[in-house]
Amino acid sequence: MIPNSLLIANRGEIAIRIIRAAAEMGIRTVAVFPEDDATSLHTRKADEARRLSGAGAAAYLDGEQIIALAKLAGCDAIHPGYGFLSENAGFARRCADAGVTFVGPRAEMLELFGDKVQARALAGRCGVPIMRGTSSSTSFDEARHFFSSLGDGASMMIKAVAGGGGRGMRAVSRVDEIEEAYKRCQSEARASFGNGDVYVEQLMPRARHIEVQIIGDRAGNVSHLWERECSIQRRNQKIVEIAPSPGLAPAMRDRLTAAAVRMAKGVRYDNLGTFEFLVNSEASASDEAGFAFIEANPRLQVEHTVTEEVTGIDLVKLQIQLASGSTLAELAMLQADISKPRGFAMQVRINMESMRADGSARPATGTITTFETPSGPRVRTDSFAYAGYTTSPNFDSLLAKLIVHSHSADFADVVTRTYRALSEFRIEGVPTNIGFLQSLLQHPEFIANRAYTRFVDDNIAALVSSAEAGHLRLFFDRATPAPRASVENSGGRRAGAKIDASDPLAVLHHGKSESNAPSPIAETTTVVTPQTHDITAPENTVAIEAPMQGTIVSVDVSEGDRVHRGQQLFVMEAMKMEHVIAADRSGIVRRITVAKGDAIFEGLLSRRPTSKRRIAPRLRTSIWIACVPTWRKWSNDTNSDSTRRGPRRSRGGARPDSAPLAKILKTCATRTPLSSTGRW
Repeated sequence: MIPNSLLIANRGEIAIRIIRAAAEMGIRTVAVFPEDDATSLHTRKADEARRLSGAGAAAYLDGEQIIALAKLAGCDAIHPGYGFLSENAGFARRCADAGVTFVGPRAEMLELFGDKVQARALAGRCGVPIMRGTSSSTSFDEARHFFSSLGDGASMMIKAVAGGGGRGMRAVSRVDEIEEAYKRCQSEARASFGNGDVYVEQLMPRARHIEVQIIGDRAGNVSHLWERECSIQRRNQKIVEIAPSPGLAPAMRDRLTAAAVRMAKGVRYDNLGTFEFLVNSEASASDEAGFAFIEANPRLQVEHTVTEEVTGIDLVKLQIQLASGSTLAELAMLQADISKPRGFAMQVRINMESMRADGSARPATGTITTFETPSGPRVRTDSFAYAGYTTSPNFDSLLAKLIVHSHSADFADVVTRTYRALSEFRIEGVPTNIGFLQSLLQHPEFIANRAYTRFVDDNIAALVSSAEAGHLRLFFDRATPAPRASVENSGGRRAGAKIDASDPLAVLHHGKSESNAPSPIAETTTVVTPQTHDITAPENTVAIEAPMQGTIVSVDVSEGDRVHRGQQLFVMEAMKMEHVIAADRSGIVRRITVAKGDAIFEGLLSRRPTSKRRIAPRLRTSIWIACVPTWRKWSNDTNSDSTRRGPRRSRGGARPDSAPLAKILKTCATRTPLSSTGRW
């Protein structure tokens, strides 16, 4: 039976997408939000909004609280969206125990496909090719042995056994890269999925990433809704998706869809899911091209939009109907009922980030001063942004998804339409990757459909250069542009609060909300103007600023430690990857004023926007690690301001409870080595 009330256990654009679909079905909707996400637009789109205790991603991961809120709000179903709890088998079971419908596959499917090793084993049993790799959790020594067995010139991927989304994944081309990549993959996987196990498989050097959309019912019927091309990625993160895959040979398409259906039928898969494959890009137009299964995602995908455009099928409504017990036959969704895709649809992900020539993406936040979306036939924007919205560093950098559909059978036509739509998209106040996406869409190899998974990495310098050169802008600029808030010039905004060590993206709350009852949102929120405080480094020291906005995963030195050039000082998490920050010279650690779990901006300092209920303390002390040749008295000049709030941190002690929320990470090192050789 179709639910009467649906709680959406998610945020942002996907929450709004689900709310709209439910509203069209006559279903009452309830949104949830923590205090630091109260101004996200999804809270205004639902029939009701309920406040979550906690803050950041941790609040959206609190399954027990979400189920309790659903019961309190009279909801008989929960839609998890993607990410957060969408693949949590334990949460799906708790929903069933509470008498609440979980809109997604049953818990057994979440467990099976949440373990990539088990999924690979299923593919083998179903006669579906897989890449050569290990068949269980793999130790470091086993990974080294596997790499050696591949022979000269081969590469391998280290992957997390649990989870997905590009986390816990690294490519390795040399034996000396294995140790660091193995550590980072384990750490990312443990922090993101609670399971640090990894496995390894041979890397297909020039591969296309093709995924097949599967639908199934509780009677064991399975159909496919064709495929999507997801080869355009930056460092294993998708940024452009296309449906159907252009240039894929008809026989290869049949082989991929048949393989996906065979695996899904083998386990009586129910609801929506995506089965993902690698195809040899140099022979993808051939009927005999090699392919291999890599993983399955038992949930709604970010890129579900392009399948909706070319098939005319609302996948969110379909999810709700299947979760309510409808069969594919009742919904006219048996394979014989499904038409072939019409034309091409393309989705580009507009992120709050700037791309660098080395391939790194620098996330950013700020207050959006202008947000004008493109329009026209078959042009769609899924977003939660609006003018006046202050973004949060506690969540993903995805700001909007632009989806463009062309009825033409010529792939170049949808590329042209998407480029023009990007040219009409006006966003001010925060930096975005729109210029980078425009450069990508104008690249001759992309237009000619000769893309592969490392295409962006291999062409990054040229793409960044052309993005900086400027592109078509089909709108009026401001007469006096407002300052753009970016990681380079945002005036040092505060990044946030203490992070739950179990989830590096989750900023913990600094006090529980007194009530979960619906509350006015806009009326209780005040935007605080960021303030910057200049910090003077101690004499004879050099500051090494935080290289990017992110979360401190570990601090690997202590006050008083002697460090050498190249030594690991700390690890940061940003853009779903961990980054090791090393000393650029030798010295002695003078002071450490950040800790594991702190969220920081890139080399910046100030206070962040907060609600009236809780104004962040004013930051008057520097946050850095200082390396100097001898101990010197720490200057208290920056602490002399009588308006400083909260006690001063002791020289070697722990941070007091009322320490500033804002963080800036800096490392100071001696200007010269301790000896001419740099030795101690």
